[in-house]
Amino acid sequence: MKKKLIIAIDGYSSCGKSTFAKAIAKELKYIYIDSGAMYRTVTLYCLRKGLKTRDGIDVNGIIPALKEININFIYNSDKDEYETFLNSENVEREIRGTEVSASVSRVSQIYEVRARMVELQRQIGVFKGIVMDGRDIGTVVFPDAEIKIFMTASVDIRAKRRYDELLSKGEKVSLDEIKRNIIARDIADENRDISPLRRAEDAVVLDNSRMSVKQQMEWVREIIEKKINGS
Repeated sequence: MKKKLIIAIDGYSSCGKSTFAKAIAKELKYIYIDSGAMYRTVTLYCLRKGLKTRDGIDVNGIIPALKEININFIYNSDKDEYETFLNSENVEREIRGTEVSASVSRVSQIYEVRARMVELQRQIGVFKGIVMDGRDIGTVVFPDAEIKIFMTASVDIRAKRRYDELLSKGEKVSLDEIKRNIIARDIADENRDISPLRRAEDAVVLDNSRMSVKQQMEWVREIIEKKINGS
């Protein structure tokens, strides 16, 4: 039996971390966990309950609400991918919208939110054989992960990717608005007090600005093979 690994993929928003992580998990027959979807789901819950508004965040309201939030990833065989469920409701589409995108960084900065999500993520990874992407997977959630990858790409390319993704889902969006949102998200992620976005010292950097998913997979296969064979 081949040795099972924990593969941690961190990096900036809209770098294609989820697409890359899903492709790796599918090839290895590993479980894919989208940690960002977990924070987006909490953010959606807060928006629905009025706990996150333009005026700020009701931290005192969010903390006790964490007990009412159940997040699951359920495999959709028709789409051949895992989808995010909030208290048994499929929220995969809603959590990818611009409103959630504009608020998720603020919500994810709350210590109690991060502590609860990290707890759930570590429970999932007990038996290894997982691929998880996010902002602090290799630095905080799984500092002992066998493989750590830090992804990056230019702001313009990330904005265009996000724009095309939302358009394909039928959403009316502005490319300039998306670019501004990505820049603001980068600044917030890098400068938050709790678990800021950082490259782990032992992470390998992947700039996929000009790479297809196929090329990224060719790149990572060699890294995975070496780890599985113990070299």
